[in-house]
Amino acid sequence: MSQTMDSPSLESPVPFFDRRNPATVERMPSCDRRQFGNLHDDLSPEAAELARAIDQYKLLHRRRFVTFEEILAVVKSLGYHR
Repeated sequence: MSQTMDSPSLESPVPFFDRRNPATVERMPSCDRRQFGNLHDDLSPEAAELARAIDQYKLLHRRRFVTFEEILAVVKSLGYHR
């Protein structure tokens, strides 16, 4: 029997925690929730280095999105110049 979007599986591997409910917040697992994943496996080594540097910049400065100026600063911090 195939699963459809209208009939979700009854066996959920991850429990649902309603973050809006204060009673369930105390029971939530305490793990580091990342805004972005590790999708750098299929990149060249240079591109993966840049991606990791940008991710580190985002974590350090608590930024979800970065501007072109910030990307340029990261690129320069890696030693690239024009």
